[in-house]
Formats: sequence, structure tokens, C-alpha cells
Amino acid sequence: MSHQKEPVVILMADDDDDDFMLTQKALKASKLLNELVRVRDGEELMDYLLGRGDFKGTATKRPGIILLDLNMPRKDGREALKEIKENQNLHDIPVVVFTTSKAEEDVIRSYQLGVNSFITKPVTFNNLLNVMSSLGRYWFEIVELPKDAAK
Repeated sequence: MSHQKEPVVILMADDDDDDFMLTQKALKASKLLNELVRVRDGEELMDYLLGRGDFKGTATKRPGIILLDLNMPRKDGREALKEIKENQNLHDIPVVVFTTSKAEEDVIRSYQLGVNSFITKPVTFNNLLNVMSSLGRYWFEIVELPKDAAK
């Protein structure tokens, strides 16, 4: 089984500064060396992925995985997820919904839209550490991700 040599870019779409900082700390504490890139809403997420808006002309790295919050301003995670999975060049990027929502309808709808996993954000930092560690092991050690699929 071959493992990727370069750390995979994690693209986190989340408007909450505290959630981002805690996730960043948990990734470091879990010894995940992945680059964590952040966008603040679904509109910025799509701009990043499609190289438009503030990201036009910049060399953005294709993420190996997207951590997606559902409740964001401008364009929420549900709308962004739908766009990603309908786009021929983006649909193969694994998307993990990472949200405070526990609503059954959000879980069902996310899977209907093609999400790869749905995780409710843990309340405590220790639980967040466990989630990030498990997420890292699963997505970056166990699962084979496509090698930089066509952009």
C-alpha cells in the first residue's frame, strides 16, 4: 500500500474563529503535519476551489479533504456541498461535514448531497483531540486518496 509523501492540504470552511483555532491546535497536538487552509464561508470556499475572486491568479493547492461547517454566512455548507459534488473537477474531493448541528435532517441531507462523513463538533478540547486524531488516521493513513486529480 503506497502512502502519500507530501502532507495533504486540509481545507476548512468555517466562520467561527475559535473553532478554527481549536481545530488547528488539535491537529498539531495530534501530530498531523497537514497544511490547514481556512476559508470563512461557502462563497469563499468555492472561490478557493475554482480559483476566482480573492484567489484568482493565486496558486492554491488542491485540498485532499474539506472540513465543512454547515452554518456559515453568504453561502452555507449545504449549498457549497451541492456545488462541489455537482462539479466534474471537484466532486472527487472528500468532504467531511464538521458542524455543531445534530439535526437528523442535516445528517440525511448531507449524505444525500454526497458528503463522505458527518461529524458533530465535540464540546471539549480533549474530545476534539480524539476526533482530529481519528480523522487523521482514517483519512491520511488508512484511506487511499486520489493523487492530485485533474484540476
